[in-house]
Amino acid sequence: MGIINYKKIIKGSFFSAESTQKVNFVKDALVVIDEKGMIDNIVLPKEDKYRDLLVKARTAKKLIELADDEYLLPGFIDLHIHAPQWPQAGMALDKPLNEWLDEYTFPLEAKYQDTDFARKSYHHLVRNLVNNGTTTALYFGTIHEAANLVLAEECNQLGQRAFIGQVVMDNPEQTPAYYRNASTKTAINSTVNFIEKIQEEFSKAPIFPVVTPRFIPSCLDETLLELGKLARERNLLIQSHCSESDWEHGYVMDRFGKSDAKVLQEMDLLTDRSIMAHGTLLGEDDLAIFQQTHAAIAHCPISNAYFGNAVLPVRKILEKITVGLGSDISGGFSASIYRNIQQAIISARMLEDGVDNRVAAKQRGVANSRISAMQAFYMATVNGARALHIPAGQIKRGCYADLQIVRDGLAEISSTAPTDIFSRLMYQTNLDDISKVLIAGNLVSQK
Repeated sequence: MGIINYKKIIKGSFFSAESTQKVNFVKDALVVIDEKGMIDNIVLPKEDKYRDLLVKARTAKKLIELADDEYLLPGFIDLHIHAPQWPQAGMALDKPLNEWLDEYTFPLEAKYQDTDFARKSYHHLVRNLVNNGTTTALYFGTIHEAANLVLAEECNQLGQRAFIGQVVMDNPEQTPAYYRNASTKTAINSTVNFIEKIQEEFSKAPIFPVVTPRFIPSCLDETLLELGKLARERNLLIQSHCSESDWEHGYVMDRFGKSDAKVLQEMDLLTDRSIMAHGTLLGEDDLAIFQQTHAAIAHCPISNAYFGNAVLPVRKILEKITVGLGSDISGGFSASIYRNIQQAIISARMLEDGVDNRVAAKQRGVANSRISAMQAFYMATVNGARALHIPAGQIKRGCYADLQIVRDGLAEISSTAPTDIFSRLMYQTNLDDISKVLIAGNLVSQK
């Protein structure tokens, strides 16, 4: 194995999810990254070539060597981010969803017609996400093509793998006149133009366009149909929201006489290339449609605590439906998927235990609802990659070298058992503990 053929080699112990029930721990491996930014090989200490490869990598200055208290993890994949909402993260979360949108969110998003403001905001956001270990992000932009291209430029400059959607919203009953597509024709033409510009200007970068109806209330019927047709003809990913709150779910039922999932399916917007956020109000028939269409759910547990009006039954559906994690900035106040891993576990436990002490314990919660840190980690890595149809989310040959190096802050005083170390990393990791982030083998963040 000639070291000259490789971008770099990482020496250290790593954790990588194999299934929802198993996280593999590999000690002191050499993770070999090729010139294309893919993991080409994983060499173990017992192999004959290990020592020779280590010496060559060190001599060629192509070695990253982890400290004794550091561990290698796959980069996280955030399946739901409203990029323009970052400046209001943590604001007005006591408001109902429809008021929060009308009074805070739409006025803020309208400001992105100013590309200087957009650049400053997006640079700040993408840098924060990357520093927090998010190597791939699925973004909602705004209706402004120029600002969405700025977001793509910032992701490219900072090295993040990004899927970006130009938001479509043209229903005058549910969108303000100052922030709205003028018509179905205008919305579709603008979307097509954005898609083509992304594909042309970023053909050599990991930046991809996504068809993005904001959600059913924001769009006219004809627009939803045209967006479904566009996604099918161009084989593009689709992102939107689905049954995300009492208000939104009720609005769709009143307008169509059927649920979000059924409407989206009829509009060709619920396919195996769809990622739908939230889903807290999905019924049994809706979940069956997700299973049938192989559409994915972006579970946003922090945001759902404020706006979801219910808890997504993750454990019940995880083995049947691809469920990943999303921060839902700014309905979610944090840029950290670690915080969302923790909240996913907390919310599932509260669903199992129940929250109303006036109800007898045996009837209070939903039995068998809790999830483990392993399951949440699987959602943040493997299932995120599966939803986006990319080879990522695991440390194994043939995957992107999208990686984070994380310090175990309690290493000096706590258990050295791999299961305990993994649990600490999931619960204790903060921004300062993420020492390096690599995307396609390139070092994009270092502390």
